[in-house]
Amino acid sequence: MSFGNQAKKEGKNLLTSILALLKWILLASITGILVGLVGVVMVKSIGFVTGLREKNPYLIFLMPVAGLIIVFLYKITGREKDSGTNAVLSAIRNHDQIHILTAPLIVVSTILTHLVGGSSGREGAALQFGGSMGEAVGNVLKFNEKDRTVLIMCGMSAAFSSVFGVPLTAVIFPIEVANVGIMYYSALVPCTVSALVAHEVASFFGIKSAPYILPEVGYRNLRGIIVTVVLAVLCAIISMIFCAALHSAQHGIEKILRNKYIRIVAGSSVIIGLTLIFGTDYCGIGGSVIASAVEKGETVPYAFILKMLFTVLTLSIGFKGGEIVPSFFIGATFGAMLGSLLGFSPALCAALGLVAVFCGVTNCPIASLMIACELFNFNHASYFLLVVAITYLISGYKSLYKTQKIAYSKTELTYVDKDSE
Repeated sequence: MSFGNQAKKEGKNLLTSILALLKWILLASITGILVGLVGVVMVKSIGFVTGLREKNPYLIFLMPVAGLIIVFLYKITGREKDSGTNAVLSAIRNHDQIHILTAPLIVVSTILTHLVGGSSGREGAALQFGGSMGEAVGNVLKFNEKDRTVLIMCGMSAAFSSVFGVPLTAVIFPIEVANVGIMYYSALVPCTVSALVAHEVASFFGIKSAPYILPEVGYRNLRGIIVTVVLAVLCAIISMIFCAALHSAQHGIEKILRNKYIRIVAGSSVIIGLTLIFGTDYCGIGGSVIASAVEKGETVPYAFILKMLFTVLTLSIGFKGGEIVPSFFIGATFGAMLGSLLGFSPALCAALGLVAVFCGVTNCPIASLMIACELFNFNHASYFLLVVAITYLISGYKSLYKTQKIAYSKTELTYVDKDSE
């Protein structure tokens, strides 16, 4: 090829890339603003209802009523079989459509769940309303399937960023989560722009995530490495148990109590009883318990077990929210307990446990490293890298999300295209 033809080809490629950059900066910015505003509303609403519940503990007795309302809302809108975040992941991989009612339903239902003390997170709602709104933008603009899929990931990044205040993690997570072992790098610029814009929107309204302060434990040493390896293996097992418990409990409860109204009332009664016995630490997000574990290394030895129980019951009977923040709670409290038992910085072990269980339940090692960076300023980076790598390997093919695909084997360089378990 002559120099002139080569120059023309390179110039054409450069122009195509620049036009694509301008296109996605504009569209991702619009998505980031819209989704970021919804994220602000949801975070502030959850904060308000959580404060209301903490001041008025009797609100937990309204759990059956809130549950009935949630079931009824999904019934009258024809979304009874809505599969939540699983539907969003399926839309990314298979170009399926996300129903327009997903966004308002999940936001309202999540707020109701937190009002009455249901043990759930908020990322499930974030990923669902973000993906739904991203696709809505694509539909309005009459985009093709591939561009709509990128906008779904943009919406997920924007929602995750505005709700959690972790824009780096928010960029990587939607790109990494749908197909484990394959990353959609073509969505990197759109997701980056939408996450950063949504983060600025959230920050403007006072929603920020301050990093936790970890204690100094000195440079890595053999003892710390051994503790980290043990912690990683155990956190991988805990993440597998958590995923299996969520899936099997939902199936088992649905089989025993087929009527959704009876199921959510009966389940709510059990959760109320457990709360009266063990207290309210396991209701809602449990942010104060996570902070105590990570910053002070303090927790009760069985906290991770109770949080797992409360969360499995809450989500299995029909309440809404997410599983990732409960996984933070489970990992942090387990890590703090193990650190105390082994005599190695319970606070650092709590941080490692938080990141490890997040990695184990999502199968997203890169996003896990990013969240370690944003939550803990990447202090003790060697320990975080080690705990993520080992947890990812040991956790097998279990996942919070039934529609997640495992593209490549975790133990050898082999394409497996396997459904998560």
